[in-house]
Parts: sequence; C-alpha cells; structure tokens
Amino acid sequence: MAYAAGMPMVLGLALLAFWLYCLFDVITTPEEETRNLPKVLWVLIVVLLLAVGGLLWLLLGRPRVPSPLAPEAGPGETARPAAPRGPDDDPEFLKDLDRRLRDED
Repeated sequence: MAYAAGMPMVLGLALLAFWLYCLFDVITTPEEETRNLPKVLWVLIVVLLLAVGGLLWLLLGRPRVPSPLAPEAGPGETARPAAPRGPDDDPEFLKDLDRRLRDED
C-alpha cells in the first residue's frame, strides 16, 4: 500500500506537465493557425481552466495537421500518395553511376 501514497503526486505532476505542454503549444502556435477563437482567448482558457482548458485547446483550438500521405487534390481529383522513388528511378543517379563505372575501367 505504500506505493498508493505517492499516486496523487504522480497524477498532479502528470496534469502539470499536460497543462504546461498545452500552454506552450498555444503560445507558440501562429495566430492565423488557431481555430475557433483568437489566440489570446485560447491562452486565457488554458491558464484559467487548467486541464479542462488544455483539453479544449487540443480538441477545438489546435491547428489540424494535414496528412503527409495525402497531397491536396483539386475538385474532382482523388488524393493519392506519391509512389516511392528508388535510386534506379532517378535518371541523374543512373547517369552518374554509368559515368563512375566507365571511369573505373
């Protein structure tokens, strides 16, 4: 039962770390990327409402990160990830390789 005595302290430190993360995230996010409210209001919400404010920021205010696999598609187009390219698909690499092989002979 001795380990249970420190549990509130661990929970408190976790909440403090979460709150600090959210606060720094709001502060470092550019004004034009915040969603739903101005940046100043988000800072106030996170500071005054602590963990609840941080959760609101993550769910409602934080900018959405576009998927790196889905490039933007125009109207009527389907977004597809680019096919991976290997060195043998690169004409410059093949020319350089051919030149190096000829130089060795």
